This record gives sequence, C-alpha cells and structure tokens, in this order.
Amino acid sequence: MNFRAEIDVMPHKELLDPQGKAVAASLQKIEFASIEDVRIGRHITIKLSAKSKDEAEQHIEEACKKLLANAIMEGYKYEIVEEK
Repeated sequence: MNFRAEIDVMPHKELLDPQGKAVAASLQKIEFASIEDVRIGRHITIKLSAKSKDEAEQHIEEACKKLLANAIMEGYKYEIVEEK
C-alpha cells in the first residue's frame, strides 16, 4: 500500500522563535498591525510504502523521533493518507 505523510515540525511554544519574531516585526512595519505573533516551522511531505496504515505510522513516528524533529526544541504532528 502507498501512503503520503504530511508532517509539521514547530518550535516548542516555550522557546523563543527569532525567525518568527523577525517576520512579525517586518509584517507590522508594512501595515499589518493586527499581526501579534508568528511562529515558523517546517512542513515535510513523505511518500512511503507499507503493509498497513499502522505500519506507515510506525515508520513516520520513528523518522520524526530519530531525524526530522529535535525533541528538545521542537514538536511535531503528522497525518497519513492512503494514496491510490
């Protein structure tokens, strides 16, 4: 079976996001005064083959823990969709 995983990796809310702060400040300077906060992360799309959705989830969970996200500084969430 073929699957597509859509993964979002974001800095923990407790941590400063300098890139997000810089973008928020720039947006406010160009007349987007209603913008209060910006957080910047990564979106990752992975296509994979697995015997079941559960197996695909196990692979993605392991990939996130071992490589895609730094557990000390980032959190992640993902959605796995079966491709036809």
